[in-house]
Amino acid sequence: MAKYLMLKHYRGAPAPANDVPMDQWTPEEISAHVQYMNDFAARLEKTGEYVDGQALAPEGAWVRYDGEGRPPVTDGPFAETKDLVAGWMIIDVDNYERAVELAGELSAAPGAGGKPIHEWLELRPFLTAPPTITE
Repeated sequence: MAKYLMLKHYRGAPAPANDVPMDQWTPEEISAHVQYMNDFAARLEKTGEYVDGQALAPEGAWVRYDGEGRPPVTDGPFAETKDLVAGWMIIDVDNYERAVELAGELSAAPGAGGKPIHEWLELRPFLTAPPTITE
């Protein structure tokens, strides 16, 4: 089994087919989207492929250690994750092909008008230990 992180982005990829920002969706459209995500996760729990997932609130901050006795620095000159990452799901699947299949299915979550948003998801494998050389 291999673990993959599926990142849902607010922006940062080509525009999805149904490119209406969530803050412009009706409460019913938001509920349908969340229900799709919950149903997807529940189905993967039954197959043993679901590990965890969460939606993220839009607020947040970058934080960095700035030296002994100095307060942490917040925010910075870079794109902020709070503006980019909407949520995540971790899956544990047999192979990359299955991870791609599930990411494609998740990208069909409904959005405005109940139509699939065809959003781009970032699919990243967890870093594993490098292979060891045995003699």
